[in-house]
Amino acid sequence: MAIVRLLLFAALAVIAGALVLYGIKRDRRYLRFVVEVAKYTVIVLLVILLAFAAQRLFGISSGDVFSVHGPAVSSA
Repeated sequence: MAIVRLLLFAALAVIAGALVLYGIKRDRRYLRFVVEVAKYTVIVLLVILLAFAAQRLFGISSGDVFSVHGPAVSSA
């Protein structure tokens, strides 16, 4: 979830900067830039959240990916 917070914070900072520049220069390209950033932020957030949902639904764990000893095998 930290990646989602980081993405949202970065997107809001970029949007705020573009809105300040629009307020100063009154150039409409900054408003178009805000719309593009918002659109791509929503798309990336949806992809991340769908990946989280798939992980929860299917029990996929990425914890063993970087393990030196390989995936943990439970002996029942």
